[in-house]
Amino acid sequence: MALAPFHLAIPVYDLAAARHFYGEVFGCAEGRSSEHWVDFNFFGHQLVIHEAPKMAYQEAAASNPVDGHDVPVPHFGVVLGWADWEALAKRLRSRETTFVIEPYVRFKGQVGEQATMFLLDPCGNALEFKAFKDIGQLFAK
Repeated sequence: MALAPFHLAIPVYDLAAARHFYGEVFGCAEGRSSEHWVDFNFFGHQLVIHEAPKMAYQEAAASNPVDGHDVPVPHFGVVLGWADWEALAKRLRSRETTFVIEPYVRFKGQVGEQATMFLLDPCGNALEFKAFKDIGQLFAK
């Protein structure tokens, strides 16, 4: 299945900290930029961080229970290959990243079993990264 890259623009109230986070912590290549925004190659997708005032959800995210954890809402992220997910988890742990939900496998032995982890960027935007050993389970019921 060939996927088209998505484009996502998110608000950040500290452009320098967010630029460091996406560029250095994640290792995302930087594209175009100005004094108020920066494009990143976010795992093959276009993520743009835009300088903006702090949003209410960036101060106190809502959450929904999923598999015994409080999943922050809103959030965004990428479905990676299993080995890429493991490498990212290792990279983030080596940088002493604080996780909202530590890397683990949820729905073990059930339809939709997946590896997942949640974290916040420096401006309170929640991210989720997940992987499936069987990508056919992505939309399985």
